[in-house]
Amino acid sequence: MPRANRRRQDPPPRAPLGRGVDRTVSGPDGDWVVRELRGTTSTKTYRCPGCWQDIPPGTAHLVVWPARGTFAPADGASERRHWHRSCFAARAHRR
Repeated sequence: MPRANRRRQDPPPRAPLGRGVDRTVSGPDGDWVVRELRGTTSTKTYRCPGCWQDIPPGTAHLVVWPARGTFAPADGASERRHWHRSCFAARAHRR
C-alpha cells in the first residue's frame, strides 16, 4: 500500500529577531507598554530601576514605557526603561 504524502502544517509565526511583542499592562501606577526581549537580542548592559542592579548582555528582560496616548517615537525612546521581569512585577510593593 503506498504511503500518503501529507504536507506538514506551517509553524506559528514568530516575532522578528530583536523585537518582542508589545502589550499594555495596567496597574496602580498607570498604564505601561511592555516588550519582552530575549537574551540573545540584548547586547548592552542596562540598569534595572527596580533593584538598581545591572542587567548584563544576553539576559532576557523587559523594556517598559508609559502608555499615555500617542507620542513621537523619539519621545518614547527617552522614556524606555529596562527591567528584570520580577522587579517589574513587584514594582507596586516597592517604596
